[in-house]
Amino acid sequence: MRAAQPLDPDTRHRLLDGTHHDPHSVLGAHIVRGGVSFRMLRPHAKAVTVLGKGLRAELHEDGDGFFSGVLPMRAVPEYTLLVAYDDNEIEVHDPYRFLPAIGEFDLHLIHEGRHEQLWRALGAEPMVHQGVTGTRFTVWAPDARGVRVVGDFNYWDGTGFPMRSLGSTGVWELFVPGLGEGELYKFDITRPDGSHTLRADPMARRTEVPPATASVVHASHHVWHDQEWMERRGERPVHEAPFSVYEVHLPSWRPRLTYRQLAEQLPSYVKDLGFTHVELMPVAEHPFGGSWGYQVTGFYAPTARLGTPDDFKHLIDALHRAGIGVIMDWVPAHFPRDAWALAEFDGRPLYEHSDPLRAAHPDWGTLEFDYGRNEVRNFLVANAVYWCEEFHIDGLRVDAVASMLYLDYSREAGQWTPNQYGGRENLDAVAFLQEMNATVYRRVPGVVTIAEESTAWDGVTRATHHVGPGGFGGLGFGLKWNMGWMHDSLDYVSHEPVHRKYHHHEMTFSMVYAYSENYVLPISHDEVVHGKGSLVGKMPGDWWQQRANHRAYLGFMWAHPGKQLLFMGQEFAQGAEWSEAHGPDWWLLDPSYSAEADHRGVRDLVRDLNTVYVSTPALWERDTAPEGFAWVEGDAAEDNVFAFLRFDAHGSPLLSVSNFSPVVRHEYRIGVPERYAAWHEVLNTDGLRYGGSDVTTPEPVKPAAEPSQGYPACLRLSLPPLATVWLKPV
Repeated sequence: MRAAQPLDPDTRHRLLDGTHHDPHSVLGAHIVRGGVSFRMLRPHAKAVTVLGKGLRAELHEDGDGFFSGVLPMRAVPEYTLLVAYDDNEIEVHDPYRFLPAIGEFDLHLIHEGRHEQLWRALGAEPMVHQGVTGTRFTVWAPDARGVRVVGDFNYWDGTGFPMRSLGSTGVWELFVPGLGEGELYKFDITRPDGSHTLRADPMARRTEVPPATASVVHASHHVWHDQEWMERRGERPVHEAPFSVYEVHLPSWRPRLTYRQLAEQLPSYVKDLGFTHVELMPVAEHPFGGSWGYQVTGFYAPTARLGTPDDFKHLIDALHRAGIGVIMDWVPAHFPRDAWALAEFDGRPLYEHSDPLRAAHPDWGTLEFDYGRNEVRNFLVANAVYWCEEFHIDGLRVDAVASMLYLDYSREAGQWTPNQYGGRENLDAVAFLQEMNATVYRRVPGVVTIAEESTAWDGVTRATHHVGPGGFGGLGFGLKWNMGWMHDSLDYVSHEPVHRKYHHHEMTFSMVYAYSENYVLPISHDEVVHGKGSLVGKMPGDWWQQRANHRAYLGFMWAHPGKQLLFMGQEFAQGAEWSEAHGPDWWLLDPSYSAEADHRGVRDLVRDLNTVYVSTPALWERDTAPEGFAWVEGDAAEDNVFAFLRFDAHGSPLLSVSNFSPVVRHEYRIGVPERYAAWHEVLNTDGLRYGGSDVTTPEPVKPAAEPSQGYPACLRLSLPPLATVWLKPV
């Protein structure tokens, strides 16, 4: 073996400093005049020997970890390297003898911002490449002067593992032979100013358990058993289907349970209570547990606090097999500033907007995504698809949509710049949300997207191709949280009954706009934290009255047009405000603690509400059609009484009557259609088993031929105190 041509000082320096854009052109094996040149960069090695069929040649040591030599050969052979250190000797494949392990079409789609399965192109992918098992590392870092892979496998020294730049795409790539699942890694990025930053992989599908921050090489081995669920979940449009949601914060529902342990308890609990879906507060990896998952650093990785990605799939599988859909909170509005994550990822604003007025979120001390950049929009759209395709998620509840839509959100004059038309609308965010919704619905039939949007933006649940009065196409969501109903109704029930007549309109106003969007009625975690107390704690009166108000309110909510969502703990009238540190007060359900009706009675009511709800199409089939609702009594402010009819697609009705006064109202007239011979009570929140006073009507009630409230007949009912009653025709 003869000596190779020495490296010029600049190339040598750039390789050692991590600023070489094409290390494969220098390292590895290359045909030169007189043979094949081998050059390796193996810091701390004592010797490097090239091995092949009939070949064993020790390379010359060139200093600084470089080894080289030229063999008199006409073609580059199949070879491995025998690398000797002070205390051991290992045989490895040379990463720099491999062609790029990512295709040209993938790179084209990434550059165009149209790679709908981006996770298959970027990140760490265990694979067999050119007949060798290893892991392909790819990362988008267009402003970087150089990128290197570091991890346990190289003692977190990336000197010997520089990546190559794949042209104008901004993607860097390296296939590392011999690496597989479970390896810890990060990217050592050289910024434009020459400084280095160590970053977790934005596309990592698994992470270390926080507070550790490394990414983990992952390949899924989960075998799904939810085929029946997946085949039928899209049979009925969600706005015409029963949709009763139990919102859960997984880490605190039963503290210290793993995903697999939760799979043994959560599905049976939710199924027993009759909810059709669970909504999981954000599961994507986040560094601070106190953020409840709303400050995400690992958008493609379920939090490692509770187990592996396959463990999370096991939980979803178990919920599906129990007949329960899974909605997941998704947070594309902002991300935290952690120096090892997305903020100024490659030394300049990359995922965040380059305009400081557009980059910083004023409320949360976080950064906002640059929705106008193709690759950033692609990162988020593909992420939405990822959770639905890879984890069989049935829906995404998109957090903080209002903060995305308005350039002046929580900003004063001078703190924001109008759009190109002089308006306050964030046109980039609008286009992103439209693309996300259209892509998800096209790729994953049967899923639903849900907007937490707190303003009166027109067309949140309108199709993207339908242009509204404001000139914008619809955002394309399937459902929207009805924040107005939530605020108004909670304000009403928080008043003493004697004062409720002055707030009567707060319970009826929702019907003025009930059909402007497809709504969910949310009593979420946001209403039982930050000093707001619990749901039952908002109710006035003594403990009996508080529980009665709580039950009456739930009965009203379940009958009101729109889907319903209830946060954990409220299903059994937990009195304390929720804390992520200890979760629901399950001990309240212990028979030795309290009378059965105190808390278990409320839970029994929720079970019965869901049972009657699911079996009564009038309560969900025409949620978004005005023909599905009719007021019977909406003006009885002095009585604190509300009565309305719900109708299914065939016109079959359910009558809901709520009395928010603490007195029994005897012989109360409620108008009904005359064609029914009798009505019977199917649910009464004042039932004794729920903890009520048991003012019930066990026998069918025949209507009297007396016109009332615009109807040709009426029922004379004894309305129980602080209660909601449902009746159906016999």
